[in-house]
Amino acid sequence: MVPHLITALTGPINELEQRMLDAMPAIERWFRLEWMEHTPPFYTSVALRNAGFKLAPVDTSLFPHGWHNLTPEMLPLAVQAAMAAIEKICPEARNLLIIPENHLRGPSDLADVAQLQHIFNLAGLNVRVGSIDPELKKSISYTLPGGESVEVEPALRLRRRVGLKHFDPCTILLNNELTAGAPGILEELYEQYLLPPLQAGWTVRRRSRHFQSYEDVGKRFGKMLGIDHWLIHPISANAEAGSGKKSLDALRAAVDLVLTKVRRKYKEYGIGEKPFVVIKADDAADSAGVALLRDVRELEALAEDARLPRSGHWLVQEGVLTQERMHEAVAEPVVYTMDRYVVGGVYRVHAATDATAVVACSHDARYVPLAFEHSTHLPQPGVRPGASAPNRFYMYGVVARLAMLAASYELEATDPELQELA
Repeated sequence: MVPHLITALTGPINELEQRMLDAMPAIERWFRLEWMEHTPPFYTSVALRNAGFKLAPVDTSLFPHGWHNLTPEMLPLAVQAAMAAIEKICPEARNLLIIPENHLRGPSDLADVAQLQHIFNLAGLNVRVGSIDPELKKSISYTLPGGESVEVEPALRLRRRVGLKHFDPCTILLNNELTAGAPGILEELYEQYLLPPLQAGWTVRRRSRHFQSYEDVGKRFGKMLGIDHWLIHPISANAEAGSGKKSLDALRAAVDLVLTKVRRKYKEYGIGEKPFVVIKADDAADSAGVALLRDVRELEALAEDARLPRSGHWLVQEGVLTQERMHEAVAEPVVYTMDRYVVGGVYRVHAATDATAVVACSHDARYVPLAFEHSTHLPQPGVRPGASAPNRFYMYGVVARLAMLAASYELEATDPELQELA
């Protein structure tokens, strides 16, 4: 099903959907040419917000979790994409080591790892799970509610390689955000493929850099499609840390800048909603510290109540409404990619009814697979805009791939080898 759009402003988003369907050959050629010049991230998940008058990514993860939320119908696409990615990177690959987050917090985390292991098993690899958690001293076998089991073993560093006891992988798949920094065990691995690379971790990565790259991508794509790139792009600005009042002044200026730009766009498009911004930590994966405000005067109260993100480096991002509803609950699409392919997606659903709700921050969000039964994920030309789940999903996939391309630019800009050559 396509979630119900509660807004009356469905014209622009349906027009955007129709334009993308009509331009499908040009869009796919555009992406093909981009991938000739740039290497896609190994995998991503992209959270989108559909306001009815615009569709934009609000977060791009380079270590995506939640693979267990994908339906069995999506699995063949993920397996085929995994095959293509591995064949391109290491055709002779035999053994793959998955490195999960240090602290697997429950059945959902374990199911996530089990699904990744299953995908790469079906792609023709021997797959084991190795933890870099220094507290893990011996193997632990976990049993999932469905009866499956996952064995997590302590990863070992042997000279210039990382592996397990009696298991020497040629490829290492990181599914760990590296929020505490790159551990020594993973540094200087010149004999193995590490996917994604260490600079994808949150001690190097910045949300502001990603959205600057996305704006560049969006402008070029918008020009090709003949649309205002704002329809697919959230306006943003970053504020660097200072000391005391200077820090707050920089943040205040960034909030004022973004709100002013958004108000102009709302006036241009005749949108009656009140703009808002979301303040996120620029240099951390923790989305719990997200602040929302509609007026720069609210900033003082947020600071006094310690409701700002803990980081001193902030990204101030245009708040994009989510007007999609799943049984009256707020729904936020999340699209999964591997290599350059869209492999599936889910709706992140929260019981809140406020269109400004920041679903990513909610610990009680639930996940509902996107409509993706059998072969109906293929676009259906000629179907009325807004009435076809596959067509809506194609539009989601296009915007998610734009975010994936922006992540590719971002990784190139921080690649230490490319920086040395420059």
